[in-house]
Amino acid sequence: MNIGIDRLSFYTSHYYVDLKELAQARSVDADKYYVGIGQEKMAIPSPDEDVVTLAASAAYPLMQAGDLADVELLLFATESGIDQSKAAGVYVHGLLEMAPRCRCVELKQACYSATAGIQLAIGFVARNPTKKALVIASDIARYELGTPGEATQGCGSVAILISADPRIMTIDPECGYYTEDVMDFWRPNYRSEALVDGKYSTMVYIHALVESWKQYAELTGRTLADFDRFCYHIPFTKMAEKAHQKLCRKTKVELDNQAMQALLDESLRYSRITGNCYSGSMYVGLTSLLDLAEEDLAGKRIGLYSYGSGCVGEFFSGVIQPGYRAALFAEQHRNLLENRTELTYQQYENIFNYGVPTDGGDYVFPQYKTGAFRFSGISQHKREYESLVE
Repeated sequence: MNIGIDRLSFYTSHYYVDLKELAQARSVDADKYYVGIGQEKMAIPSPDEDVVTLAASAAYPLMQAGDLADVELLLFATESGIDQSKAAGVYVHGLLEMAPRCRCVELKQACYSATAGIQLAIGFVARNPTKKALVIASDIARYELGTPGEATQGCGSVAILISADPRIMTIDPECGYYTEDVMDFWRPNYRSEALVDGKYSTMVYIHALVESWKQYAELTGRTLADFDRFCYHIPFTKMAEKAHQKLCRKTKVELDNQAMQALLDESLRYSRITGNCYSGSMYVGLTSLLDLAEEDLAGKRIGLYSYGSGCVGEFFSGVIQPGYRAALFAEQHRNLLENRTELTYQQYENIFNYGVPTDGGDYVFPQYKTGAFRFSGISQHKREYESLVE
C-alpha cells in the first residue's frame, strides 16, 4: 500500500520586514543578509497571531475542500508551544470544527518534530487505510534584537494530510536517522527567545546529514544521482546549499553551482522571503518546490533531509504522483505572499516588544491582518480565539 502526502497547505503572516531595512538599522551591508545567508525578508506575526492561528489558517483550505472528514489523528509539531499541558492542536481541532473521534497530540524536538509526526501518521494510516492523519507544523522563530540570529527570524505553518493512495507524494519506507545529545540550539522554559551556537549548529547539522544519508544509502542502494530534487531543513537558504555541497563531497560527487541551483533553487524561494519556520521549514521548501517547479515532477524521486537541533536528523524520500498539481494550493500561496504588508523597522520593533500578558487577567487584543482565525485575548488564564470565517 502506498502512503504519503495527499494535501499540502502553507500559511505565513501578512506582515514582513525587508532585510535591507534591518541592515540599515544595524548599520551593516544588506548583502550580509541577501548574499551571506541568502535571506531577503522575514515574516513577522502580529500580536493577535500565534502558532494556533497560523496552524488553523494553514489547514483551513483543507477544511473548505472537505478533506478533513476522515481525519482521526491530528499531530501538532512545534517548538513554540503555548501551554505546558494542553496540546495546541486541540485548539486547532476546535477552530476547524473537526469530528470528535480524533486523537490529538503535540510533538516537540526542535525543527525535526513534523517529520516524526509524518512517520507516526504513516503508521496510523497503514493500520487504518480508509482514514487520514493531519500533521501540522507551526512555529515562530524568534531571537533577541541585534543578535546574529535576528535576520533568520520568521513564522509560518504547513498543514500536511497523510493518506493511502496520496495525490501529491508517496513516501518511501526506507529512511536513515541519527540522534546525538548536543547543545547547539535550545530555549529554556523561562526564555521567549532561543539560544544558539551558530557555527557548532552548522557542524552538527551536516554531521547528522552525513550519518543519516549513510544509513539511507545502505538500506536502498541509491546514490545522489537517483534524485531529481532535494529539500533540506532551511534555517536560512545558504545552509541548505552548504549542506548539499558537503554531502556531495562526502560521496565524491562533482557538482558545479549551476547543477546545484537546478536541484535546490525552487525549494528555497518561499523560505528566502518568509524566514525560518522551524518545524515547518523543510515542508515550506517542499511546498515551494511543488508550487514553483516549471517541470512536471510526476514520477520524480525527491530527497528530504529534516534536522532538529539538540539533535535529531533524518534522511528520507518520496515520489511525486501523476496529476499532483491539481491537489496543490499554489495560487493561494502566491496570493498570500504577493499581498503582504511591509513593516518599517520601528513597527517591527514595536511588535517584537509586545509581550503576551502573563498575569492571567482579562485582555482583548487589537485586530490586525490575519488569516481565517485570530488570537483575540485572554480571560482568567485562558487563551481565546476567534474565527473570522463568515
